[in-house]
Amino acid sequence: QVQLVESGGGLVQAGGSLRLSCAASGRASRSYAMGWFRQAPGKEREFVAAINWSGGMTYYTDSVKGRFTISRDNAKNTVYLQMNSLKPEDTAVYYCAAGGGRYDDPEEYEYWGQGTQVTVSS
Repeated sequence: QVQLVESGGGLVQAGGSLRLSCAASGRASRSYAMGWFRQAPGKEREFVAAINWSGGMTYYTDSVKGRFTISRDNAKNTVYLQMNSLKPEDTAVYYCAAGGGRYDDPEEYEYWGQGTQVTVSS
């Protein structure tokens, strides 16, 4: 069993920055891909970014490339999402997840955090 806890969300003005953290606990049987997803009211959950826990390969959805950076600290069992140049359309609940399948498909992720709210004002 793997437990994930997100933190770092909040209210910021457009152009501002936030860093989200996802702390993992419990022992994993293998290395997982770690992903960030977001869900706005009335919309489906969408892929944001992913990283291989051990290898460090990263992936991003086109809308956040150049603005968001996913990283990991294996010693702290934590994954981060640095979000810069935030836009109102980034407003959503952000979830971290762990899984071993296709990195951008939420159906491929086995474990999920509770989510953290990110609100970007105009």
